[in-house]
Amino acid sequence: MADAVRVFLQAKTIEGITADGQARYTRELSRLQNYAERAGVFTVSGVTSELLTGYVASWNTSSGTRALAAKTLKCFLRYCYDAQWLERIPKMPRINVDVIATEPLTSEEYAALLDAVTAPKLRALIQLMRWSGLAVRDAVTLERADIQDAGGFYRVVTARQKTGTHVSVPIPAPVAREILAVENHDSKYVFWHGKGDGKNFALGYGASISEAFELAGIADVCFMKSHRLRDTFAVGLLVKGVPLEEVSKLLGHESIRTTEKHYSRWIKGRQDRLDALVVATWTA
Repeated sequence: MADAVRVFLQAKTIEGITADGQARYTRELSRLQNYAERAGVFTVSGVTSELLTGYVASWNTSSGTRALAAKTLKCFLRYCYDAQWLERIPKMPRINVDVIATEPLTSEEYAALLDAVTAPKLRALIQLMRWSGLAVRDAVTLERADIQDAGGFYRVVTARQKTGTHVSVPIPAPVAREILAVENHDSKYVFWHGKGDGKNFALGYGASISEAFELAGIADVCFMKSHRLRDTFAVGLLVKGVPLEEVSKLLGHESIRTTEKHYSRWIKGRQDRLDALVVATWTA
């Protein structure tokens, strides 16, 4: 199995996978290998549906994290099958992902949130997430060079850590200046120190944002409070008539289906058309 993992990772490197993606594959396959070896399995051919079921049952993470890990393992198993190291691809347990509630902040709630924050760094991060729609991990690892002066406004140009999808989002000049004014020990990044795992660093800031929500007295409607800033950005565009396809690009979603799943009820143009159709049936 160790040899199979090594060859698979080499193939992914040749494909040009991002460093974050390479780290994810390395991490997940190392965990699988360790679990299999503890069960006395040292070859790919020994990976069965029963082994995978026991392995997945040992995970203690969110449904979204489990689904991403399962996707990584399926990619590896498919590669092993194509390389004829497996006679068939063993079936993995199905993982149902819990959908995060879509609840944008009202203008009053957002003002209260900013008032509750005294640390300039945290306030700048909240502003960045609200006006760019970046997820917390993408926001905290943002480089200063990614905030570009576009004349009259600024533009955030980066790639999502989760998917590698490119995003380019205009943000108001006052917001950009507040973000760039943040003092940080590492001059390359706005918030991060550039060391270790950016995911763990993001978790710390996520906890700080949750504390700010509590201080502001904002009702707890979902476990992932930082995501409400991303929701505020997306819904703010949709209710003003920005097409779903464009919002999907700004959010860095790989598929418009993802955007539709979370934000369909906020699409102003679609609802207006539905209302017109229904009202038209009232007349003879």
